[in-house]
Amino acid sequence: MIQLFVAAMIWGLVLCLLPRMKRRSDHSVMAAAVTIATALTLNVDVIYLEGDRLLGARNILDLVSNIFLVVGIFFLSQAVLRAADPGETSQRRNRVGLIFLGLVGVALIISFSLVDASRTSTSFMEDFGSQWAAAAYSSIQFLYLGAVVTVTGYTCFKFRGEMARPYFRLALTFIGIGCCLAVVLVLAVLGMNVLHLMGEIDPMRRLSYVYDAALFGAMTFLCIGLAMPPVARGLEHRSDSRTAAVLLDRLAEPWERITAARAGVRLNVSAAGCPRDVAKQRLHRTIVEIQDALLVDPELVKSLGEGDIHALAEAEAYLGTRESRPGQERVGTSIKRVLKS
Repeated sequence: MIQLFVAAMIWGLVLCLLPRMKRRSDHSVMAAAVTIATALTLNVDVIYLEGDRLLGARNILDLVSNIFLVVGIFFLSQAVLRAADPGETSQRRNRVGLIFLGLVGVALIISFSLVDASRTSTSFMEDFGSQWAAAAYSSIQFLYLGAVVTVTGYTCFKFRGEMARPYFRLALTFIGIGCCLAVVLVLAVLGMNVLHLMGEIDPMRRLSYVYDAALFGAMTFLCIGLAMPPVARGLEHRSDSRTAAVLLDRLAEPWERITAARAGVRLNVSAAGCPRDVAKQRLHRTIVEIQDALLVDPELVKSLGEGDIHALAEAEAYLGTRESRPGQERVGTSIKRVLKS
């Protein structure tokens, strides 16, 4: 049951990442999330039994899912490290990481081939963990995962304070906590492997409760941390677009008056039906056209009311157009100067 819950959480993360895929050039987090979710889904009992039957009932699907898991964790770690520490040379780090990933993959295949697992089992290590080859197979995987998440967690805590946006700092904190719980998970697995080899079955089963809790906690914190930036950016974008649309609506009437004589070169600005993703660009164009019209005919300033001036000042502050065009002042400042003269 724990596998089903964890797989559902990862697929939930995938759904959170989907809306912003077109806006991102780096899809490594999405690829890693899909890979990890696939690995965990393959371990759901019903899927595992049917899939392994198709592969010859030799537990090949366990090897496939574990390779998917280490690959997914590697690429997820690389994505988090790039986000937390973009100044580090990523190409060299990726090459070294890929070499270790390849070595781990080969070691998993070799150790798995030495395990005597002649029947399908949904509890692979519980049934075959008394074999040295099975213990090595599990330990290689989790030692690698432990090393990766340790580096990732350390980097998250180290650089979280340098993030400009609060939700990035909080996201790195959640990811760091998830990595700490993942280290607990790794230690629990290594302990269970040793206890199984020693024949200490009862202590091994008690330690499995730590494994289940750490797995659930690690995936929960990792999913929340990874989902937080895209969700926060989406909410921020929608709020940003709504603000732009409101300002555009307030400026529509004064823009119409100011630029009436320049209809041939102006943009047809309409707040109604304005797509959210272009509202900000339209607002910027509106202010630029008002600036141009006032430069050509400064007397047009007198047609602006106090509310129009406040709307222009708010729009400029929103867009940050203090240095928008060389040689031009902020239109709000120039208007106030003319009115005072």
